[in-house]
Amino acid sequence: MIPALLRRFHEAVQSGAAEVTNWGTGSALREFLHVDDMAAASIHVMNLPDTDYKKVTDPRLSHINVGTGIDCSIKELVETIAEVTRLKGEIQWDTTKPNGAPRKLMDNAKLKSVGWQPQYDLLSGLKHTYHWYIENITSARS
Repeated sequence: MIPALLRRFHEAVQSGAAEVTNWGTGSALREFLHVDDMAAASIHVMNLPDTDYKKVTDPRLSHINVGTGIDCSIKELVETIAEVTRLKGEIQWDTTKPNGAPRKLMDNAKLKSVGWQPQYDLLSGLKHTYHWYIENITSARS
């Protein structure tokens, strides 16, 4: 979702579009995790001592959810992307389109209990990702 929104908003800024239309009402809640945080969490778990890993897992249930533990509305996401891309146009909502599931949030209590925390919040993660996009857009289109 984020790559598509960043691209649409970037293109709207570049073209001077008067508005960007999004699906639904923006009320659905989602959790977003920066890829660098995913990589850091994976390395953190791989480097855990066996005793610490076994404290939070079970042989029949050995997974550990990776997430921020914080969700935001799609409306908040869209408004933050508009801020990051410096959109001058209006944000519109097409309420004839679906919202999707009302909420998707991971329980990251196990990961927190073994000492891991994400480094990126929504705004800093979007800024970092958009900066990367701007630096790489020319090579991606070649």
